[in-house]
Amino acid sequence: MSQPLFRGSRFLLNAACLVVVIAGVKAASSVILPFMVAAFLAVLCIPPMRRLQARGVPEWLSLIIIVSGATLGLLTVSAVVGSSVTEFRESLPEYQARIGELERDALAWLGKLGIDADKRSLDPKFSSSAIMRLVTDAAGGLLNMLSNLFLVVLTMVFMLLEANGVPKKLRRAMRDPEADLSQFSQAAERVQDYLFIKALISAGTGLLVAGVVLACGVDFPLLWGLVAFLFNFVPNIGSLIAAVPAVMLAVVQHGPFTALLVSIGYVVVNTVMGNVVEPKVMGRRLGLSTLVVFLSLLVWGWIWGPVGMLLSVPLTVIIKIVLEHSEDFRWLAVMLGPTEDDGLPVFRAGSSTPE
Repeated sequence: MSQPLFRGSRFLLNAACLVVVIAGVKAASSVILPFMVAAFLAVLCIPPMRRLQARGVPEWLSLIIIVSGATLGLLTVSAVVGSSVTEFRESLPEYQARIGELERDALAWLGKLGIDADKRSLDPKFSSSAIMRLVTDAAGGLLNMLSNLFLVVLTMVFMLLEANGVPKKLRRAMRDPEADLSQFSQAAERVQDYLFIKALISAGTGLLVAGVVLACGVDFPLLWGLVAFLFNFVPNIGSLIAAVPAVMLAVVQHGPFTALLVSIGYVVVNTVMGNVVEPKVMGRRLGLSTLVVFLSLLVWGWIWGPVGMLLSVPLTVIIKIVLEHSEDFRWLAVMLGPTEDDGLPVFRAGSSTPE
């Protein structure tokens, strides 16, 4: 009787510790979030930096090249988001007026069908102004995060400088100079390769989406391409979330037919990139169940807001990979994966194909 009680008490203690940690992470989000973004970028930068070093480029020069490229990318993203948010806010009254016309037309159409509907009966949370405010707030949150650009880049540089010394520090911490770190290195390589390949595929998705939106004459194609790039890290529902604002804007600007064309374009791009290109490049996916993806969006979004939602799936995938390499918690990694997932692919170091 005492043994089950002891196990139950230990579980409750671990759960209480987890709650305390989550509350602390949420309270310190202003400090931790730039660090997490820097860590995410550092993980993305390690594979190309090592490829440059493998081709004979000195370590210091490869670091300068990669950091310069990452900084240029962040500045470009900041410029796109900043200019798009400014233009969107300037056009907001025009969009709201157009949405008001569409609402009146829809209510009149429902009235002809014998359905008694009144604009005042609509939930204020789903009004046109609320939807537009949600879009601008989300973009503004991303812009605020990018305002810490100097801190993010500086932290990323220090992380890249420390990357090669991590194995020595681990052995020193374990007090074993000959300790086998193969599990740590394998997990790190899998995380790096997964995020790097996913970033490349997401970039391709964003470019194609921007082309589709531009061809349909919808405003802010670069912004919607950037949104598609970011939300492509969220499997299953990310493409749907990324398509909603662009389709809504297409309805407001050009009507239902253009919105249908934009929707078809999103479906084609995400089907080709997600179901054809990605499986061929990445092999079996580092999958998460749909429920875990949804819960991770809620949890990380509650902790860190819109940026937490964008980082939710990469963070959860990292946790899953770490758990996969733990004998005690491998069962939890299986529970996080989809039903048909019979194992995680093992990436070779410096390779983009699974073993």
